[in-house]
Amino acid sequence: MNKLIRNIFLSFFASIFIFLQFANADEKIKIGLLVPMTGANKDIGQSIIKAVSLAVKDIDNNSIEIFPKDTASRPNQTLKSAFQFKQMGIKVVIGPVFYESLAYLDEIKDLTFLSLTNRNLDLPKNVISAGINSTSQFNTIKKFIEENKIKKTIFLTPIQDYEFEIKKGMKDSNIKIFKDYVYNTEPTKLTKQIEEITKYKIRKQNLQEEISRIKNSNEVNKENKIKKLEKRYSLGSLNFDAVVIADFDERLKSVTTSLLYTDVLPKNKYFITLNQWFDESLLKETDIQPLYYPSINKENFDNYKIKYFNAFNEDPNHLSLLSYDLVGLVYYLSLRSDLSNLNKLFRRKNSFKGKIGIFDVKNNKINHRLNFYKIENQKLIEIF
Repeated sequence: MNKLIRNIFLSFFASIFIFLQFANADEKIKIGLLVPMTGANKDIGQSIIKAVSLAVKDIDNNSIEIFPKDTASRPNQTLKSAFQFKQMGIKVVIGPVFYESLAYLDEIKDLTFLSLTNRNLDLPKNVISAGINSTSQFNTIKKFIEENKIKKTIFLTPIQDYEFEIKKGMKDSNIKIFKDYVYNTEPTKLTKQIEEITKYKIRKQNLQEEISRIKNSNEVNKENKIKKLEKRYSLGSLNFDAVVIADFDERLKSVTTSLLYTDVLPKNKYFITLNQWFDESLLKETDIQPLYYPSINKENFDNYKIKYFNAFNEDPNHLSLLSYDLVGLVYYLSLRSDLSNLNKLFRRKNSFKGKIGIFDVKNNKINHRLNFYKIENQKLIEIF
């Protein structure tokens, strides 16, 4: 058993209680919490605050103190709140939630921020991304591709503000890429691009020529052959086995619709996408099934949602699950070392398991070990 596996803990909270006998009951563990408490995203902030309070209750140790402060989803307000944390002697902060709020945090040298963002590019040195990043997702997709011996995979990435983050994840995971395309999300331009990628016009012309050839031939049963061909939309093989679509929500559906229009079908080619947080609307999209994607452990997520609903009589935001686990992680690390040395602990190679699943920590980065799912026949099925 290698060193990495030995360092895996079956649960944050199970591990925590082993170390309780060494904790100083009089020493307070102060954790800052930077979330939007006002503005358009205040509901997300409130969900995170409730999740953090739930984690503290589950740990059941009165040495933990949580101090929420508002970011208002603005960099200037985030910096102001972070500076107040520094004056309070706080060393570690859960948050901010959004990448845009990180802009000025490198000015606060004595704090470590465990941000809920899933972005890793151009982070301040004192910020650790705890979100489900693209590297984690492509690591999982890579495993599926290798296990199923998929030879040629094309990648479709939208022209969006996270485009380079996707490219970094592809590079860091060393996933095998047959061809990589960037597409415009404007519907008419998207359809035209998909036609070019799939060589649809050539395959459509092939069909028309084949029908014409048979009509003018003396082949046996040519009427039946023509009828079969007339039910098709194209003729000719596609030079790929799977397509990875790095998109979400309605844009994802637009891409898959364009693929269907160009006679690329999920029963013939693997349709793979990124973490969809178990978007239930995809269950109804039977034409694009089977559809595959990586995600956190569904059973753990459902159990957490039940726990949260029982406590607050409402459903949680999915980001709140991240914050729930991060409280346990910070508490566990506080029992191993002073929180002022948290950055050093995050530079070491280590692994932990929380409600969200196992995630690996190294060089101030967090990568998650995700599960892999497919939607087929309106059901969600776990692959691994």
